[in-house]
Amino acid sequence: MTVAMAEIPGGTVDLRDDRRGTRWQAEITPFLLGRYPVTAGQHGAVTGTVPAPSASSAAPVTNISWLDAVDVCNLISARAGLGQAYSHDVRSGEVTWDRTSDGYRLPTEAEWQYACKAGTTGYRYGGIDEIAWYEANSEGRAHDVGGRTPNAWGLHDMLGNVWEWCWDLYDEEIYGAYRIFRGGGWAESERGCGATVRRRSHPTFTIDDLGFRLARGAA
Repeated sequence: MTVAMAEIPGGTVDLRDDRRGTRWQAEITPFLLGRYPVTAGQHGAVTGTVPAPSASSAAPVTNISWLDAVDVCNLISARAGLGQAYSHDVRSGEVTWDRTSDGYRLPTEAEWQYACKAGTTGYRYGGIDEIAWYEANSEGRAHDVGGRTPNAWGLHDMLGNVWEWCWDLYDEEIYGAYRIFRGGGWAESERGCGATVRRRSHPTFTIDDLGFRLARGAA
């Protein structure tokens, strides 16, 4: 199975949590990020199933939980002959990330935002109707990946189409195991499709406008 990846250069990114009123900066080392969200066809090729009916195998896979996403990362790694990034204890639900692994994984929140902006400084990397499928133009469904203009680093659908799971816990002290997702989806308002918008839910949560994108360490 082919996964089209873009080389993301190193740098820094400024993040914020409006709920807590905090801001911080993260250092980003070079990494690889999928040019598109994982599609229903790619998911089906490694699992034999698709979590929800899709109009096209080229549409993003949806109704996939964070726990499902990390397991699929491992399956795709195994098929590619790469090490598995995650150890998943099914009994406890705990997932451990081996940061030395060369396998596929979820991007961190910082990596995701940095890659989404692609060197730009605004709320979006382009005009929303050119770069995103969202509430006003999606006709109530996800669309095949790559149908909108990519950002400067060749990444499609970073905003709109489907939200994308990230590795990070949201706020363990308050929300426990909740994980972060980013980017806005086909059902989201214009305001909700921005590079700094943060959402979270339980790692078992699924919905029809939430998927994921693959990352790897730099080759």
